[in-house]
Amino acid sequence: MTNSFIRLSRTVALGITLALALTLGLSTRVNAAEAAAAGAAGAANAEGAAGAAEVVSWKDWHAGNEVDNVASLQRGARNFTNYCLGCHSLKYLRWSRLGEDLKIPTALLTTNLVPSGATPADYIKTSLRAEDGVAWFGKEPPDLSLMARARGVDYLYRFLKTFYADTTRATRSNNLALDSVAMPAVLSELEGVKAAVYKNVDTMVDGKPVVTKVFDHFTMIAPGTLDAAQYDAFVRDTVNFLDYAGEPVQVERRSMGVWVVLFLLVFSGIAWLMKAEYWKDVH
Repeated sequence: MTNSFIRLSRTVALGITLALALTLGLSTRVNAAEAAAAGAAGAANAEGAAGAAEVVSWKDWHAGNEVDNVASLQRGARNFTNYCLGCHSLKYLRWSRLGEDLKIPTALLTTNLVPSGATPADYIKTSLRAEDGVAWFGKEPPDLSLMARARGVDYLYRFLKTFYADTTRATRSNNLALDSVAMPAVLSELEGVKAAVYKNVDTMVDGKPVVTKVFDHFTMIAPGTLDAAQYDAFVRDTVNFLDYAGEPVQVERRSMGVWVVLFLLVFSGIAWLMKAEYWKDVH
């Protein structure tokens, strides 16, 4: 019995040693990954500076948002309240939860973000009536609570950056990401008004030459109040906030996931060692 107790004590000690080793190893790998990511970002910036004149297809644009960036989320919440809440809701998110996650004091939240007549305990709802939305836009503006999860952040980023003037439409605007979109270019005062320039491309269809119009680039008709870099930052913050709204707990979930995996690895090792010790006595 004494020998078994000694062997069990050694097993536990070995398990603790294994846990420490795994923890140190994980920390080392995380630090190495962070260093590699920083190096990759630096290389990407250098390549971007070197090839600034290169034309990149709008379909290759990426949001590059950081949902753990609280300052960006705060700016995105401001953007959503000022430019989106008039038509769109976030019916699964409460003002109080937004204030807590984004570290916005209740007094500041109530004064600057929560609409008149609403309370922090309310869900984030638009004042637009469904019938008015149908009458004005042809359809009710969608709730945006899960839009980032449904369409992806890259889609939202491209959508907000590819509006252009189109006099054939009632809203006098259209969008490359969503053709014949019902939504008007509500951010044109910030971005400016753009025209889409197309080029003719010769293709073969069933052995016959066909000329197809393909988007080439945008040209500015009237500038907005923001320059290109400022508007890009505005869109990234807004998309970042919509990404957060789709799953407010995602940052905590990812952080906890690392520790859960570490726990399973460590105690799987301890369980294996204990199993080996017990079966050693049996045999």
